[in-house]
Amino acid sequence: MSEKLLSAKLEEALSYSKADQTEVMAFNYQSNLTRFAGNTIHQNMSETNNQLLVKAIVDKKIGVYSANSMDSKTIKEAVEKAYQIAASSVAKEDFVSLPEPNSIQKVERFFQNTADFLPEERAEEVAKLISKAKRNNLQAAGAYQTGWVTLGVANSLGLLSVQSQTEGSVNTVITSYTSSGFASARNVDVSKIDIEDIAGIAINKALSSQNPIEVEAGHYDVILEPQAVAEMIGILAYCGLGSQETQEGRSFMSTNIGKQIADRSVSLLDDALNPKMTGFSFDFEGVAKQKVCFIDKGMAKNVVYDTFSANKEGKKSTGHALPPASKHGPMPLNLILKPGQKTYDDLIRETKKAVLVTRFHYTNIEDPVQTIFTGMTRDGTFLIENGKITKSLKNMRFTQSILGALSNTIGITNKQQLVEGMGGSYLCPAIAVKNFNFSSLTKF
Repeated sequence: MSEKLLSAKLEEALSYSKADQTEVMAFNYQSNLTRFAGNTIHQNMSETNNQLLVKAIVDKKIGVYSANSMDSKTIKEAVEKAYQIAASSVAKEDFVSLPEPNSIQKVERFFQNTADFLPEERAEEVAKLISKAKRNNLQAAGAYQTGWVTLGVANSLGLLSVQSQTEGSVNTVITSYTSSGFASARNVDVSKIDIEDIAGIAINKALSSQNPIEVEAGHYDVILEPQAVAEMIGILAYCGLGSQETQEGRSFMSTNIGKQIADRSVSLLDDALNPKMTGFSFDFEGVAKQKVCFIDKGMAKNVVYDTFSANKEGKKSTGHALPPASKHGPMPLNLILKPGQKTYDDLIRETKKAVLVTRFHYTNIEDPVQTIFTGMTRDGTFLIENGKITKSLKNMRFTQSILGALSNTIGITNKQQLVEGMGGSYLCPAIAVKNFNFSSLTKF
């Protein structure tokens, strides 16, 4: 669906509303996926769909209704249902208003070659990866996805924000009988995804991690590769970088604004307009996304807001609202951990003894205020001794404070990787951390 047509559908929905204020969010998308396992493509699929969410406000009472069709009958029914739900709901006395119209800085994230990428083209790319795995007597599994989405938000105060974007992504786990290796890439321009490079990284990890040994649980220095860093800061964002958590006193930021909470080398921000990023330049209320710095040279600075939470403090939204049905509150979706001065080889060469972690698996938050999370290593865990990777290690379970890890950061690479984040994309370097707590062992 074109941006022009989606805009017309939003305006049509608003014309049916009799609520005090109305917000309509809609998106139209196509997702194309090629899955492979056991060195064989086993699934090709394509999905095209619509989503419509209507938020109605009646005397500070809020109702939300969703549908997945945009014909006039469905739109009108959705608007009426939202009104009925609002009318029978309990008033939210903290509600002030939906957002006013604002200026959106558009970024070019729609590439026709990505939108038009054929199943045959994905198959050809996957075949290159599988071929390299076979030559090394390894098994390849994973997925190659391409597609596009058009998102639009409008409200009865005159706000209208619409944008289209494309995205391609590939991930793979390559295995031997005793090992596995992971690699991934994503880009709005599918031509920028280098399948040969992805295959090489995963194959090298799978070959290098064969016949892993067991080491004792305990505290180790670690080098965390970008995928592991993304998992860690994503959990940090989920449990404490939004205003709802701070207002309710369940965020580590609630009592730490203006205090040193990480090493001075650590700066964490959210910036949807970064040219390397994917995602929209406005949030799910249609408000322009602002660059927000959470940690500046180790010091706690800010959290993100949507319109509702901002009005509670007499502030303006930073453009980080989630979809209307979400109960979580605002959240950053475009996290960036700023790069440092080291190369990846520097981190390894300067390390006397450490554990190298490709990525984490099965992570869970244990204490959001103390930022303690737990999980396991996965798809490439190695021992570094005297500046060299010497052995493959069996996976280990960890229980660690995220702020503790960021406070013990001793090195950050000068290159970042765009990786999948929690609900969005993150730009992450690799980092070296002292005294990371591995709490137990595994048998694999």
